[in-house]
Amino acid sequence: MNTILENTEESQSGLCELPDGWIITQVNNIYSIKGGGTPSTKNDEYWDGDIPWITSADIDESHVIVPRKTVSILGIQNSATNLVPKNSIIVVTRVGLGKIALTENELCFSQDCHALICNQNLIYPKYGLYYLAQKVQLFKYHNRGTTISGVTTKQLKELPFFLPPLPEQHRIVEKIEEEFTRLDAGVSALKKAKALIPKYRQSVLKAAMCGDLTEEWRAEHPDVESADALVERIETQYQKTNVHTNNLPDYSLPESWTWIDLANLAWDSGYGTSIKCDSSWEGHPILRIPNISNNKISLDKLKYAPASEDLDESKKLEKGDLLIIRTNGSKDLIGRSAIVMSNFDSPHYFASYLIRYRLIEREIIWHWLGLIWNSNYIRNKIEKMAATTAGQYNINLKKLNSLSFPIPPLPEQHEIVCEIERRFSVIDEMEKAVDDSLVKAERLRQSILKKAFEGRLVPQNPDDEPASVLLERIKAEKEQRAAEEKSWKRDLKKQKTKKKAKTK
Repeated sequence: MNTILENTEESQSGLCELPDGWIITQVNNIYSIKGGGTPSTKNDEYWDGDIPWITSADIDESHVIVPRKTVSILGIQNSATNLVPKNSIIVVTRVGLGKIALTENELCFSQDCHALICNQNLIYPKYGLYYLAQKVQLFKYHNRGTTISGVTTKQLKELPFFLPPLPEQHRIVEKIEEEFTRLDAGVSALKKAKALIPKYRQSVLKAAMCGDLTEEWRAEHPDVESADALVERIETQYQKTNVHTNNLPDYSLPESWTWIDLANLAWDSGYGTSIKCDSSWEGHPILRIPNISNNKISLDKLKYAPASEDLDESKKLEKGDLLIIRTNGSKDLIGRSAIVMSNFDSPHYFASYLIRYRLIEREIIWHWLGLIWNSNYIRNKIEKMAATTAGQYNINLKKLNSLSFPIPPLPEQHEIVCEIERRFSVIDEMEKAVDDSLVKAERLRQSILKKAFEGRLVPQNPDDEPASVLLERIKAEKEQRAAEEKSWKRDLKKQKTKKKAKTK
């Protein structure tokens, strides 16, 4: 066995043993490396030709190249880009660092990429792709995970390359693709299951909002006080009039339920403070749009008012406050909300991009409202209400005030909330199981590659030509190709010199 110390993350803990017949070398000894460039966009003759020209954006995470632009021979001749043959490996070394793909046709590329070229009769292109796809990920991090912005040609040249005999390269690729085909089928099924999870949640909310979730419960509790009685108490306690909404939605409710507008579920509402805030200041925390996350208050990435600033006490947040995002460039974020379910240990305020409703003092209504807020029914209503100006979506108090909600009797609200949370808990467990399985699948994928490039995925054949002999042939072919290219460039330079002399 050949024993080598590989300078990569996974080998820091010890030695990596390679089978007999393998050899450790460097990328520069296997491939000719070409840099890229961009023809001048000021010259129309350089563009829209017959030759694909790619950037990192044209390479996806599954190693597929989809060119969006083409250039002419003239564009290639008058820029730093290089035309490379089919089965060249394109490695992104700047913007999009870590992407890699195998060319299916001749093409050229931008300065964000390098091309690795080798005679495919001496090294199997797909072996190089799979090997380097794993190794170039190491370039993303150095010095314990600090992200880097680019890779130099020197670093790429010096990357270790584990070279097996050529027939074994083919066997390795065949086995990798066999294992990946099975793995991909499982991952596809998991992703389909994950895509259904939001639909399961919406199905629960829909059943909750129309009364289907507690149909049996209502039959067992016929004498429960109706929601109309609850509305009457709201009228009396909060001195409201016409609490029953005139904005009746388009589906019917159980007889003991009713509809109510958001304005009548709150005793006060308004916009937040417009005072400037910063993460380094030492005043009171100001909750902003990023602090409304997944229907909950998030205290991550807080910003603070100046320590010397006296804030309006009416903007202080308290238990039972409903915060709603009122303006944003993303339609999906408009109207997203969270309820303050307990008092803060110290005063917290809210920014002007948020609207606050001070909900009536019925905690079960807070839970009910918080759960159904993200139902498709309510989301569709909010998105229709949102106006757009200069790329910003906005929703105001007047529109939100008229947003109607179904209200069951208080005991039934409690029953529904408990049932929603129970079912959501089951769905959350399903989602976690799917996510865990996807993580395991990715680990298995990496394990397959690790075994492949340590010579443990397929058996060795002692009759295969050793990689040391193969490497010598690769070097000889590489030197011959370099000499031919040098001669071609010299002849081209002479032709250009003669052409210039004739024009004088």
